[in-house]
Amino acid sequence: MGTPRGRLEPAQRAIAAAGYVVLFMLGVLEGMIGSFNYSRSPVPLVAIILAVVIFATCMLAGWGTRTLGGGLAPALGWIVASFVLSMGRPNGSIIITNTAAGQWYLYGGSLAAVTGAAAAYILWVRARPRPR
Repeated sequence: MGTPRGRLEPAQRAIAAAGYVVLFMLGVLEGMIGSFNYSRSPVPLVAIILAVVIFATCMLAGWGTRTLGGGLAPALGWIVASFVLSMGRPNGSIIITNTAAGQWYLYGGSLAAVTGAAAAYILWVRARPRPR
């Protein structure tokens, strides 16, 4: 399914773009949920579990799409949502605080998201046989 040179047809490109948007929104959703739940009890463990979840999401999305963009889409969505929610508001309220759990969630999650996308790229995208 595609043109003789391996290019996608317009309908296939639209479906692929919609898939990347869905993966991006999945990352945003995980970032929003995690931003409000990272400090639940047991305190640092929940933040670490949320980082593992975004790692798995990025890795599985990259594996499912067999592209680097598939792994990066949820990572970028998570990073955008988490860092926007970590910024202070004009009234002084902060959602992600500068505590151990907040640092584990924000920095550990960022590292996990990027590592998951890179791992998907290394394990599945680069390892697939190239067409001749």
